[in-house]
Amino acid sequence: MEMETIPNGSSPSSTTTTTTPSFTPTTATSPNTPSSKLNRLSESMKLEHQFLRVPFEHYKKSIRANHRITEKEITAVINGVNDAVDSDDPVNQLNSLVSRLQGLKRKLEEGSRTENLQAHRCRARLDHLESADPENLSDWNNIRLKRILVDYMLRMSYYDTAVKLAESSNIQDLVDIDVFHEAKKVIDALQNKEVTPALAWCADNKSRLKKSKSKFEFQLRLQEFIELVRAENMMRAITYARKYLAPWGSTHMKELQRVLATLAFKSNTECTTYKALFEPKQWEYLIDQFKQEFCKLYGMTLEPLLNIYLQAGLSALKTPFCYEDDCTKEDPLSQESFRKLASPLPYSKQHHSKLVCYITKELMDTENPPLVLPNGHVYSTKALEEMSKRNDGRIICPRTGDTCNYTELVKAYIS
Repeated sequence: MEMETIPNGSSPSSTTTTTTPSFTPTTATSPNTPSSKLNRLSESMKLEHQFLRVPFEHYKKSIRANHRITEKEITAVINGVNDAVDSDDPVNQLNSLVSRLQGLKRKLEEGSRTENLQAHRCRARLDHLESADPENLSDWNNIRLKRILVDYMLRMSYYDTAVKLAESSNIQDLVDIDVFHEAKKVIDALQNKEVTPALAWCADNKSRLKKSKSKFEFQLRLQEFIELVRAENMMRAITYARKYLAPWGSTHMKELQRVLATLAFKSNTECTTYKALFEPKQWEYLIDQFKQEFCKLYGMTLEPLLNIYLQAGLSALKTPFCYEDDCTKEDPLSQESFRKLASPLPYSKQHHSKLVCYITKELMDTENPPLVLPNGHVYSTKALEEMSKRNDGRIICPRTGDTCNYTELVKAYIS
């Protein structure tokens, strides 16, 4: 009997039931062996870029902020000393400078605590990654799942739930709750149609945003101008445009001209081009834009990690065979809910299906060829030999319960 490898997504042409779902492992090594687990672990580490980069970026931001404060205060103190020499009351001037230095000391102490906290989190995450090994892989993956869920909750603004899950799982150092709380302040303000916190955030990260050629600050300024026009405060709007919008004219002239034209059209215009600028969805657009800029700043993925893992997994499982009526129930995509999630995703790019033993979950190949039972079910030689030894030469089909002698089995050849 000859059995050809079945193209991915095609059902077997014979009545023989073959265990060839596309979601089975493609490695010939048993998933339970340490080497296989180690390989899977090494591959999963490649997805942990965000896990390490976020606290590191936060750490660098804290260092830059402390450096700016120190430079500013030291420059002011040096200038103050020079002024005190020529002043009529140098003692009071110097006392004032001493108070200022004491204030700087407090700020630096607070900044140092922040730096130490971020350094501790970087260390905790490195230790967490190093602790992964084949023996504790199940526990390690469980923690990773909770990290992914917390990340999703934070991005979807379920902050309280995210905090409770992190605390109950004792993974506060492995998630980015404080970073997202920083974003929450800006998002809440934009939802209340206030741009001041967002502009302050842009000022704190000005050099980084400029390097990435971000337009977020310009869009905030445009929206603030639009709100002045909506309130029919035209003189303030013109003054605002001269001060805050004119510097952007060299790079964003077309957008600037369009927005300035609202001085003539006003908020009650029926002209579609300008009416769109006064719609409430502009604030929703600013919130989405902020989330994108925020993720870029900290090296986060724009999509939640949960979405990325689900999409990758479902795409790897998805084949045309999954949507056929005789799809095996072991295939997750036999479930309608998973099919809906996978519908926009591409099919798995495998040229051939793999024959995997139902019993051992090992790959069936020339070294471990498939054997066909009289009832048509197929299992690996290794599994059936072990079963035969335990049962004095008798084979019991794990699916149907049918029994037969080992001598009744027929070898199938993979061509």
